[in-house]
Amino acid sequence: MLTSKSGRFVSRLTRETLAIVLAGGRGSRLHQLTNWRAKPAVHYGGKFRIVDFPLSNCVNSGIRRISVLTQYKSHSLDRHIQRGWGFLGGELGEFVELLPAQQRLGENWYAGTADAVMQNLDIIRQHDPAYVLILAGDHVYKMDYGTMLAAHVESEADITVGCIEVPIEEASAFGVMNIDESNRIVKFLEKPANPDPMPGSTDQVLASMGIYVFSTEVLFRELLHDQSLPGSSHDFGKDIIPSLLDSHRIMAFPFRDPVSGGKAYWRDVGTVDALWQANLELTGITPELDLYDSEWPIWTYQEQVPPAKFVFDDDDRRGVAVDSMIAGGCIVSGAKIKHSLLFPRVRVHSYAEVTDSVIFPRVDIGRNCRIKKALIDRGCQIPAGTEIGYDIEADRKRFHVSPKGVVLVTPEMLDEEYPHVV
Repeated sequence: MLTSKSGRFVSRLTRETLAIVLAGGRGSRLHQLTNWRAKPAVHYGGKFRIVDFPLSNCVNSGIRRISVLTQYKSHSLDRHIQRGWGFLGGELGEFVELLPAQQRLGENWYAGTADAVMQNLDIIRQHDPAYVLILAGDHVYKMDYGTMLAAHVESEADITVGCIEVPIEEASAFGVMNIDESNRIVKFLEKPANPDPMPGSTDQVLASMGIYVFSTEVLFRELLHDQSLPGSSHDFGKDIIPSLLDSHRIMAFPFRDPVSGGKAYWRDVGTVDALWQANLELTGITPELDLYDSEWPIWTYQEQVPPAKFVFDDDDRRGVAVDSMIAGGCIVSGAKIKHSLLFPRVRVHSYAEVTDSVIFPRVDIGRNCRIKKALIDRGCQIPAGTEIGYDIEADRKRFHVSPKGVVLVTPEMLDEEYPHVV
């Protein structure tokens, strides 16, 4: 569909685009993991935060004007972005700016996704974009937004919605759409209980990724109109998109793997089970999400730490890790790590065993500990001899156990003062 001039065409579109990353949500389904941090600030992949993925997608796509809207317990998120995302050239008009909820219109905080954008309308006007790309800040995926912008312009759309196929049993967590043969959306239901499957399938639906491209004039007009409606929840998926299907050209942009053309990698890591599983998937031989792809790097802030170290080589006391990812600053001292992911500055002491587990930064695991199928939050100090994941009923009395049996452990559950750095 794109001609030989596509590179220049797309680069012009990305330069004329402002990206707005909605990063103010708590993510209550992550339970105690978000008691002190917003969901986009949750650790992921051994060295990243979730928000790094949409931000990296923007930069790699050539979109260098990015506004991040924050609200819930945003200190760690704010600090992470300030430290890790200040490399863009302000003198060239490039930036990642933080827009905290600040009651710019009236006395209310952000009430919905559309309201969050509406409350920053004056700032968006100052940037004067031709297109506004609205992104959720809490999903893990790699996507070139330039192709979506090009499809938006070429189809003469007012709004374009990024979408992906998901199992029908998961549809109640998403906005679900029906499309015609030209990809125009003809029906949109937010979190339906019993949706119809997509054409040609019995068990898949076409779900919104929470990614929207708006032509700026359309966005301004519809936000102002929605703000005047007393019954609106001021949400893109619940209110604005469904109300405009008959009067506007709203197109779907199916997200596909650019190489195979098949289903692309996209994860909503909004539950303890999903976060644990998505992290451990990375330890596979050829995981779907390739973090080693030099052509599409994931940018982040990281501490300056020494390499990981494995010490002792006795028959009963050997520092070893198998089918695992071990970040810098870790010391595995005469312990066994199997099918696990350790973030920076984790220390595992002698005779300990860690299996099928995700260990966030600065955790200390004492001697003779046995940990299995666990997610250990940042800063936990696990006492020597502790067993986690071997007696679920005992674990339920101290920790949070997910529906699929993942044991979540936080410092507060260990009667420790929660670390100041989250």
